[in-house]
Amino acid sequence: MGSEQEKKPHAVCIPHPAQGHINPMLELAKILHAKGFLITFVNTEFSHQRLVRSQGSDTLSSFSSFRFETIPDGLPPPDNKDVTQDVNIVLKSLHETGFTPFKSLVSKINASDTPVTCIVADFLMGFTLPVAKELGIPKVLLWTSGAGSLILYDQYPNLIEKGLMPLKGNIF
Repeated sequence: MGSEQEKKPHAVCIPHPAQGHINPMLELAKILHAKGFLITFVNTEFSHQRLVRSQGSDTLSSFSSFRFETIPDGLPPPDNKDVTQDVNIVLKSLHETGFTPFKSLVSKINASDTPVTCIVADFLMGFTLPVAKELGIPKVLLWTSGAGSLILYDQYPNLIEKGLMPLKGNIF
C-alpha cells in the first residue's frame, strides 16, 4: 500500500458479541473512519457468521474500506447456528481464552504495512487490555449502554457490601 495509507491511524475495534454492543461499536468505527482512520473490526467467529447469515452475504460490502476479522469465542459450535448465546458463558469463555487469539490477530496486523495505532474495545472485553499493554498500543474502552448503567456497574460492589443488592423478596 502507498505511504498515504501507512500514515493513517489504524484502529482495531472489538465489541462484545451481542447486537446491542456490535451496533454502537460499528457506529464509532464509522466516525473514526470518517476522521481518517483505517478500521479493523473484530467479531467472534460465531457473531460474524450469524451477522452474515441474518443480513446476507453482501451485508459488509457497504464497509468495503473496513477490514473484518474474527477470533474464536472458545465455545463449541452450537447445534442451532441462529441461537442466542448465553451472555455469561460467552463472557467467561472470552475472559479465559480471548487473550491468545486476539494477541495473535493484532500481532499479524502489526506485521502488515498498516500497524495498529490504537485498540477500541468494548468495556466487557477486558482481555484486550493486557494485549494492548504487552504490545505497547494505546487503548480505549467503549461503554455501549447508558451512563446510568455504567454508574450502577461501578457502584454494584458498594451496593452489595451495604446489603442493598441483590434485591430480596417480592419487589413487585
